[in-house]
Amino acid sequence: MKLTQSVLDLNWEEVKVKITRFIRDYIEKARAKGIVLGLSGGVDSSTAAALSAIAIGGNKVLGLLLPEKETYNPKDMEHAKLAAEKFAIKTETIDITPAIEAFQKTIPLFDPDDNLCKGNLKARTRMLCLYYYANKLNFIVCGSSDKSETMIGYFTKWGDVAADIAPLMDLYKTQVRKLAMHIGVPEEIVNKPPSPALWPGQTAEEEIGIKYETLDLILCGLEHFMKTEEIAKQLGLQKELVEKVKRRWQTTEHKRRMPLTTKIQYRTVGFDFRIPHNQP
Repeated sequence: MKLTQSVLDLNWEEVKVKITRFIRDYIEKARAKGIVLGLSGGVDSSTAAALSAIAIGGNKVLGLLLPEKETYNPKDMEHAKLAAEKFAIKTETIDITPAIEAFQKTIPLFDPDDNLCKGNLKARTRMLCLYYYANKLNFIVCGSSDKSETMIGYFTKWGDVAADIAPLMDLYKTQVRKLAMHIGVPEEIVNKPPSPALWPGQTAEEEIGIKYETLDLILCGLEHFMKTEEIAKQLGLQKELVEKVKRRWQTTEHKRRMPLTTKIQYRTVGFDFRIPHNQP
């Protein structure tokens, strides 16, 4: 397998059709009235929102804008509204600052200097809002996690990855960008530096330590069982960098699974005792 950017090229119209069919089918089988999702102004959430609107109509899609004062960025809000307007999606803005501050005051162990723990608290607060709306309106929560970040565990467990469906999770970040362009997500959203916006100045590529164009090819190689030596050779990288990505992929497996349990009885929930979603 030759690791070039072309290996990640797909038929984007076919991908759009598959994803919108998947979304529409899930909504029908769940007997839900619509979709709610967090709309951050980034490429992943804008693409997930756009596909949801194409699948079931923008009037049945609600995008929640969830700013908080520490990471508030007017440009992100502008981009979120731009995407919503482009695809006729309804929006509601909720300032989650009071909720976050209440949690911080409630937790005896809270450390204001620990960006990671504090950031994860923010991500989980966002999910609380999304699931409240889903419960109240009989909507399903649509996640916007992509394959790149899911594979390396670059997400908050039970936070931004928590959702009922995740239609972009089998597309690498660079593929999401191409799909976004294909379906008409505004270019300024597609090309902006990704950020989880969990603390001021945070950017995904700086934190991960590698450009998505390179990361995606490494992950694609690992997905296809290529050895780290071969991946490094083809991409002109240090073997240590490829192994670092591989270790991160392997050591974050716990973040991609439901809670583990001890195998004791005949069939175990979540392991060998699973039923189709549409089974009565």
